[in-house]
Amino acid sequence: MPGYFYIVADKAGKEKRGKMEANNRDAAKELLKKDGYVILSLEEQSQQFDMNFTFGRKLKPRDLSVFCRQFVSILESGVAMKEALAMLEEQTENKTLKKSIAEVLTNIEKGNSLADAMRGESHVFPPMLINMVEAGESSGNLEMAFSRMAEQFEKEAKLKATVRKATVYPIVLIFACIGVIGVMLLYVIPIFIDMFKEIDMEMPAFTMFVMGLSEWAGTHVYIIVGVAVAIFAAYQAYYRTEGGRKNIDKIKMKMPLFGQLVVKSNCSRFARTASTLLAAGVPMIDCLDIVSRIVNNIHYSMAIQNAREEVMKGIPLSEPLRDAGIFPPMVYHMTGIGEETGNIEQMLNKLADYYDEEVEITTQTILAAMEPLIIVFMAVVVGSLVIASILPIAAMYEGLDNL
Repeated sequence: MPGYFYIVADKAGKEKRGKMEANNRDAAKELLKKDGYVILSLEEQSQQFDMNFTFGRKLKPRDLSVFCRQFVSILESGVAMKEALAMLEEQTENKTLKKSIAEVLTNIEKGNSLADAMRGESHVFPPMLINMVEAGESSGNLEMAFSRMAEQFEKEAKLKATVRKATVYPIVLIFACIGVIGVMLLYVIPIFIDMFKEIDMEMPAFTMFVMGLSEWAGTHVYIIVGVAVAIFAAYQAYYRTEGGRKNIDKIKMKMPLFGQLVVKSNCSRFARTASTLLAAGVPMIDCLDIVSRIVNNIHYSMAIQNAREEVMKGIPLSEPLRDAGIFPPMVYHMTGIGEETGNIEQMLNKLADYYDEEVEITTQTILAAMEPLIIVFMAVVVGSLVIASILPIAAMYEGLDNL
């Protein structure tokens, strides 16, 4: 989902800066206007350079979880909110979060609520956290709101780690394979080429092919690297377009093994986030709007936005989820049961637990399948290069035996 940097003015005329995510520019404008802001500037992330997002470690769900846990512990000790924020600012190591806490504290001292102060730092604090804080302030149970968000971020971090494990490990093996092939072609094979040139004998066809490939790779290495970089850059540029992201995200959903991981991880994220927000008293319409910006596949984002529009018309959530055609039957069936029993938050929480387990199982399946396949591929390719190097030597020894 594209990111946008904005400069807005609130009802009091105070200028605020931040970052947000939305499906497109019009959706970003609508969200800002809905919060009562006057838009002064709105630019896509790729078109603007902001020092706040360049320096300092990027916030991860684990960082936000620790922040929420520490905030709860300090508040439950009887410390006032301003003092709690001052303590958190002092002990926080992440420079980005440290700066944002300081800004939040400054805005609170000016009379803003905690939620409004955090909304001014929306490039750091996600919309889900801000809405939960707002609900906690309204109900007078701020500690519970932060406790729920800490649990949410912890489970989100675990989910991301699980998905990353399934994707990073095969990529590492593939790059290792490419590295071994590169070393063989650029350094090992040329040694044999120099040796064989001194021997006046006919080379096997396969050896000649590998020697030619090695010589070509050695003289065109910069072109090969340049083409690889260009392909990667083109992919990134295409993925940033709306049509490109739709096509690529659709391919991800259809891939063998990995497609199931994409579907299940997005279902888990949808159910977990919706359950947390609804349990905190956030209205269903606002809840779906937030969830649509959290899922990392544009087709799920669009489906949830469409569900939001249908719910606004009075249609039960389970129906547009079913009609979307991308949610497994388990999702809309359990959502429907929750709607009928009036306990949709609990059903969504159970659904999230189920898909968390499914993501773990799918990850193990992918790793179990990919590891031997990549090892076999590496063995075949490297073995072929070794055989191409050995064939002339074997032919030479055979010729000596015939003398």
